[in-house]
Amino acid sequence: MTATTIPIIQPAAADSASFANLLTTDASKPEDLEILLERFLSAIIALAGAQAGAMRVLTDDDKFLRLVAHQGLPPDVVQNERLVDRQCGVCGRASSADVLIWVDDLTACDKQGLKLYFGSRCKSMLAISLLHNQQILGIYNLFFESSCRIDASVQTLLRLLGQLLGLTLHNARIERERLRLTVMKERQDMVNEVHDALAQTLAYARMRLPLLNDAIVAHDETQALKYFSNLKTAVTEVHDNLREVMTYFRTRMDPLGLMHALTTIADSFYLRNAITLEIRNTVPNLNLNDHQEVQVFYIIQEALANIAKHSMARHAQVRISQTSEYLEFLIEDDGLGMDEPNVSTIITSARPLVPSTHFGMDIMQSRAKRLGGRLEVGNMDGIGTRVRLSIPIETERRSKAS
Repeated sequence: MTATTIPIIQPAAADSASFANLLTTDASKPEDLEILLERFLSAIIALAGAQAGAMRVLTDDDKFLRLVAHQGLPPDVVQNERLVDRQCGVCGRASSADVLIWVDDLTACDKQGLKLYFGSRCKSMLAISLLHNQQILGIYNLFFESSCRIDASVQTLLRLLGQLLGLTLHNARIERERLRLTVMKERQDMVNEVHDALAQTLAYARMRLPLLNDAIVAHDETQALKYFSNLKTAVTEVHDNLREVMTYFRTRMDPLGLMHALTTIADSFYLRNAITLEIRNTVPNLNLNDHQEVQVFYIIQEALANIAKHSMARHAQVRISQTSEYLEFLIEDDGLGMDEPNVSTIITSARPLVPSTHFGMDIMQSRAKRLGGRLEVGNMDGIGTRVRLSIPIETERRSKAS
């Protein structure tokens, strides 16, 4: 085989910017990556005056080149070229070094029995590396029906496209890894929520079963009824908290943000619970990231659910305010209050609480801890209950507020 390595000419800055803008716009949807590559491959084929083209990316183990886009290739060629060894001929050379290689002798490409195409319909081939930050991510090939050469300006554009397509592949890999980590985190969050909501109650129920059995064997009706009542209460708690967990993982945060989500709850709260709910916000810009908004939303949602289930209140309100150090969320009602007067539970990022007996409260405390914040729950001075969530304001935001 004879191969000529064509010198690489540095692309013009203006061309680089225009291609970069186009690729950046289209590459924002990694699920459409192969469609994007197909479209660009068509444009590249037209630019170079080729009759067919292919794009290949390295597999995760770096041993093979996988065909991800193709135009103008016969079906049998596509089938045989879907996965090729990285060391195969000129493609292997282009996947090992940052080069642009022109090949007239396609004998090596015939080894899979494709002589009806390589060396027949296809007389010449160009292989260009897809490079990002000195790392080869794949290659693309252009196939020509005659032995020809392309001028230096077109070579420059083809080389530039190889670099920009390398950037696209790099971004797609990052996005794929981000999605993988997101799924892993969501699974871990589900495990944590199920554990926090159910594990202690199930352990309590398990301990009561042998006591109930002993009472039945001893014909101690009083103790048997007591332990049966304990188990019934525990099963009810498990059922209620399992529904809470399922609701949490089914519910998606309102895409329009926290305030829109709270307003939506308030609009239907009276119809569902016969309790008037008012949202009062004195902070023009909450400046919370997506993670913080989700955690705050579910804390408030849980507090409102407790009001609906237990308070016998007529009015409730969510007040949002800001001090010099904290963003505060107050959820208050005019109902019966908590079972015990002056009950207060506090959680900070530095000192965890003794677990409460209400698992919804445990989950709220866990969310407050994730925010690095402080959660206080207790009776108000008059009647009703108050839940106060305080989130530290970042230094940069504090300076802007002052």
